[in-house]
Amino acid sequence: MNEIITRFAIGAPGFLVAIVFHEWSHAFMAKRFGDNTAEGLGRLTLNPVAHLDIFGTIIFPLICVFFGSTPFGWAKPVPINAARFKKVRPGIFWVSFAGPMMNLFLGTFFSFILVMTYKYLSHDLSLFEPLLKILQSAVVINFILAVFNLIPIPPLDGSQMVTSFLSYEGMKRYEVVARLGPFIFLIFLLTNIGEYILRPAMWMSNGMIQMFSFLLT
Repeated sequence: MNEIITRFAIGAPGFLVAIVFHEWSHAFMAKRFGDNTAEGLGRLTLNPVAHLDIFGTIIFPLICVFFGSTPFGWAKPVPINAARFKKVRPGIFWVSFAGPMMNLFLGTFFSFILVMTYKYLSHDLSLFEPLLKILQSAVVINFILAVFNLIPIPPLDGSQMVTSFLSYEGMKRYEVVARLGPFIFLIFLLTNIGEYILRPAMWMSNGMIQMFSFLLT
């Protein structure tokens, strides 16, 4: 039980920041393109309570931690009305990409803070090791969320980015893929395909940390 609590304490800060900023970015970009639906519903905020999804934000991450994994999950999706966009196709693309883009930025930011902490903070501090683990977890979680959400399978952000380039007929065909989305995710869970898809996230995490380590020598 102590190990589970420790794992949750290390992973929770980075996970919470990742999903809250992810949803806020969708709402912010939607407003920039003329849709204030999310703002009107109180979703253009960094208050975690506004984005809370009972299963995705609390239960599922706890299940992941219980089975020895990094906290993973999702927040309540931000409501978007594409009909209000000033430019519909660019709006759909950039509003969809805003979430993963924010996670890429946060993964890079936390990589920098991690290296700075390791190089310039006294290693004798009692919280030095826990702080490093929290920052490292934040790096990994953000890059995983970015890569995962870019997968072009509905309802992930990547699928909406794809539809912004499709014709009307192409979108109708793509709806077939949307109906198969739950089955595709089930295949991911039952096989090691998901591991191969998310492997780039680990490469990005390690590569970004190594890059800042080199630049700050």
